[in-house]
Amino acid sequence: MSDPYDPLLHVVLFQPEIPYNTGSVGRTCVAIGAKLWLVRPLGFRVDDYYLRRAGLDYWQHLAWEVVDDWAALTARLDEQRFWFFTKRGSSDYRTVRYNTGDVFVFGRESSGLPTEITSLHPERLLRIPTRPQVRSLNLSNSVAIATYEALRQIELPGQ
Repeated sequence: MSDPYDPLLHVVLFQPEIPYNTGSVGRTCVAIGAKLWLVRPLGFRVDDYYLRRAGLDYWQHLAWEVVDDWAALTARLDEQRFWFFTKRGSSDYRTVRYNTGDVFVFGRESSGLPTEITSLHPERLLRIPTRPQVRSLNLSNSVAIATYEALRQIELPGQ
């Protein structure tokens, strides 16, 4: 659970419910150099077989931390550079200029982010466009789409 490096980004899963999704997000975080934050309550145990299985042998390389609630998370991270991904977002995620250290927040698989969080930052609500036939994208796919766009923008020279 230690943070062995200075993360390129922070990925926050607010009350995730499905261990496979969280494991896949963890693998993406290792691939891009992001730190994964999990906000309780979780829909699984952090030693869950399915969580580790989805992360395969990458989990040992993951910088991650579990916090008890939203207040604990915001006390640890600078809230100024938070981006909230929600189907109710008014801005397309591709229109934002991302920076190293930005915080990407994703909600529960079943219900997304609660309005008590999104209502505080309406100017930072981002959406990933989809056709109307699709209610939403899978959580791990959404994280990959958003973080790789940030990586494209801020990739360090020579990489």
